Amino acid sequence: MPSIKNSTIVIFGGSSGIGYGVADKCLSEGAVVHISSSNPTRITQAVSSLKEKYPEGQVTGHTCDLSLPDVEQGLVKLFEEIGSCDHIVYTAGDALAVRPLKDLDLQFIQKAGHIRFDVPLLVAKLALRVLKPGYTSSLILTGGAVGDRPQPDWAVVAGYAAGLYGMVRGLALDMKPLRVNFVSPGPVKTGLFTDELAEMFAKRTTLGKVGSVEEAAEAYVYLMKDTNATGSCVSTNAGSLLV
Repeated sequence: MPSIKNSTIVIFGGSSGIGYGVADKCLSEGAVVHISSSNPTRITQAVSSLKEKYPEGQVTGHTCDLSLPDVEQGLVKLFEEIGSCDHIVYTAGDALAVRPLKDLDLQFIQKAGHIRFDVPLLVAKLALRVLKPGYTSSLILTGGAVGDRPQPDWAVVAGYAAGLYGMVRGLALDMKPLRVNFVSPGPVKTGLFTDELAEMFAKRTTLGKVGSVEEAAEAYVYLMKDTNATGSCVSTNAGSLLV
């Protein structure tokens, strides 16, 4: 597969969790990395940590609050700062919108979809301007195993997660020959996971474990490199869909 060395990669949600893992993996392979987050302090800490690990690495942090109503203006400014790029990775998220069906209201439903569903479409729109032409460039979104196996009270999140698959397939047509794919992680032990929570989720997998950030990051880098993959989903879920 082609190398991502010297490729320019933009990662939304790159200051923590899976996004940070993708940034780490890309830097280890010699890519030029831009990470974005709504939290300036977290961005500073993430960039400092990555530069300490990769002194020769090229990594830049950007603040962009995806929760704002005028988010498109912020995205335009961000991409103007960065310029052309080879890959855009979207791992951004917010607090999980888990609520019993009887307690749902329209505001809650719409807010839950803003960062998970609406903003990725705006990123795709702007990606047409900044991704280098051709099938070597790609946009990679992030879904979730809950879209395939929902849990009680998770109907809103599950709906958006499942809808991403249709979005990605449609975007793969609209953006051709640029590639569009998504990763669907199961339980991954990020900094938000306590040992107790990880143990609980591990019992719901065939492997008796939850995924690591490093394992999840491999899925994104694979999709960058596989220039034959578009409109596709890579699942990394420890068999959690099977039990």
